[in-house]
Amino acid sequence: MSIVLPQDYRPSDDEPYMNPRMREYFRRRLLRWREELLDEANETLHKLREGGSTEPDIADRASTETNRALELRTRDRARKLIAKIDEALERIEDGSYGYCEETQEPIGISRLEARPIATMTLEAQERHERMERTHRDE
Repeated sequence: MSIVLPQDYRPSDDEPYMNPRMREYFRRRLLRWREELLDEANETLHKLREGGSTEPDIADRASTETNRALELRTRDRARKLIAKIDEALERIEDGSYGYCEETQEPIGISRLEARPIATMTLEAQERHERMERTHRDE
């Protein structure tokens, strides 16, 4: 069953939460984001493969290595983000997307718009971070 979304569709609080249209909106948004990250990763891989430069100047060589290391760290973050996107897509499939993993309450459209991979309501996330800080400080 294919869901047709109007070009200008945006989820709103006036419609049933996580109805099929809303889930499809976030599914497409996550897939687009995932595709962008994969494109960037492939671009980086291509640059790194061709970039085996042997700079004669030691400062240039150091700069090149620093840039490569930064690029690899960025790609590692993207890889982790892709895993979170995949988890969010699985939640869309199993019907748990948009609900807090801690309280089972709706996460809220504005939070999901800002962070489509969110797994907790803002309140639960803040509580979780406070607990982590408390345990880290002990």
